[in-house]
Amino acid sequence: MADSGAATPMQSSDRAAAASGAGTSAGSDTADAAGTSGPSHDGSEPIAAENPADAAPPALPDPANAGEEIELKLLVAPDQLADFHHAPIVVAHARNKGTRKHLKSVYYDTPKRTLWKNGFTLRVRQSGTRFVQTVKAQHSDDPLKRGEWEASVTSIAPDAALAAALLPEELRAAVTDAPLQAVFTADVHRHARLLDLPGAVLEIAFDSGIIKAGDDSEEVSEIELELKSGDPATIYETALRLAEHGTVRPSIRSKSARGFDLAAGKAPGAEKPRKPRLDPAVSLDEAFAVILRSSFHHLLQAMPAAEDGRDPEGVHQLRVALRRLRAALHLMRPLGTSATLQGLEADARWLAQNLSAARDLDVFLTQTLPDIAEACPTVAGFETLQGLAERQRELAYRKLRVALAERRSTSFVLGLGGWIATRGWRNDVSPDVLGRLAGPAIDFAGHVLSERHQKVLKRGRHFKTLPAERRHRLRLVLKKLRYSIDFLLPLYGASKPARRYARSLAGLQEELGHYNDMAVTAGVIDSLGTTSTDAAIAAAAITGWHAHAMAGVEQPLRDAWRAFTKAPTPWQPEEA
Repeated sequence: MADSGAATPMQSSDRAAAASGAGTSAGSDTADAAGTSGPSHDGSEPIAAENPADAAPPALPDPANAGEEIELKLLVAPDQLADFHHAPIVVAHARNKGTRKHLKSVYYDTPKRTLWKNGFTLRVRQSGTRFVQTVKAQHSDDPLKRGEWEASVTSIAPDAALAAALLPEELRAAVTDAPLQAVFTADVHRHARLLDLPGAVLEIAFDSGIIKAGDDSEEVSEIELELKSGDPATIYETALRLAEHGTVRPSIRSKSARGFDLAAGKAPGAEKPRKPRLDPAVSLDEAFAVILRSSFHHLLQAMPAAEDGRDPEGVHQLRVALRRLRAALHLMRPLGTSATLQGLEADARWLAQNLSAARDLDVFLTQTLPDIAEACPTVAGFETLQGLAERQRELAYRKLRVALAERRSTSFVLGLGGWIATRGWRNDVSPDVLGRLAGPAIDFAGHVLSERHQKVLKRGRHFKTLPAERRHRLRLVLKKLRYSIDFLLPLYGASKPARRYARSLAGLQEELGHYNDMAVTAGVIDSLGTTSTDAAIAAAAITGWHAHAMAGVEQPLRDAWRAFTKAPTPWQPEEA
């Protein structure tokens, strides 16, 4: 690994020039975004919970000084990468034979990983005799975009003062006061070509190499598509054409994310979703774009963690992402449906179905079974039951990975990205619908939220006497309302009625969720085939535990329903 000592200072004229606007990319990595998450319930994320990802990011340097990188990765099996040089879209549109480079990169951070934890990376890359220092930031709602600032330096060692000048003010002292350390290296052979396509110029880069952190390493085999000029949607169109030629996997996980996880010995992270920020004056068309981009980013970010499987939060967040996406697509139905919209909903539902067993078994093995086993130490059979569940979980994750590797999954993700980028919901609609899209989103929101709120009240009528089946149906319509609130309530600001309504809805959903938890656990136990006596005893103990727990749920559930029905609706001002 490269020397991690003091950085070699740049000439003052070079530093001034870099700080005033160096920002073009020459074969850069993709998104640098931290991936941290905490434990969460099996159901949807509580809408009233504090989420660090919702906090405003640090102020970035002057946007006029930043380069903008728009890029997508396609993961490819190492033995198939060379074949993509001959893909028809490359052969037909490549400007020339391109360039070949050997890129040696060292990624630096403070001992406490201050940059990485705040969404920034610092890299020095050597190509031939040239050294380029790059600061990157991932704060965009668009999953393909990130800011970057580049400048030449004199060696592979970083220039801390130059880096500090390109960081938010609150992070500068951390970089200049603490010694920068080399965290990991990336040694990559790249063949880059320019594609002159209708509407855009893309750089396609074929990368093969290795990422190393200490004694650990990971192979790199991927295609990067970077927009040089023109329409960003061309990236998705090109990726779909490449997917027709061979097996590819869309990804926004950067080399930096892989390297930092490798150095820390961590699984890929899975973040909770960021709540969309919507100005009350925003148009409905722009609101849809913001909501869908947020949902799409959450989906892309969760996929590597779900496939990896070491952290149960990965599958959980991917399932939440698909639920949110389906809710966002369903939100558009009042304006009319289309074959594309129906196809996206069907693909999202198909992929979600392939996750359910893995998530249910994760919850059973990490929460339900150990909690009850600890509370019932004299009951035999929990270890046997655990062994059965672990084998079943291995099969469930195998099913999940097969689904993620299928061409249907790739086509769904790339098609969704292109549809969002082109705002495909505008296609084949009447002038009246186009007029509604141009109008205020808050008008649409008030109508939708009022309609869904009233549907919940109708389903919950005579709540005290509702049987379990009807309470389950109530939970389903409540979930639709909850996602609508998650997307549209920001239009009403951080008012007291908005916060109160969100809290009451979250509380009711949590209480109703206990019924669903019991049903899911029963389904998991049935799937295990507990034929042995001791496993059957443990299974009976879990069933009995849940039945006893439900006896204490009724009053809190009624209280939660009462609080929800009395909460003011922010889209309808309270009467004087």
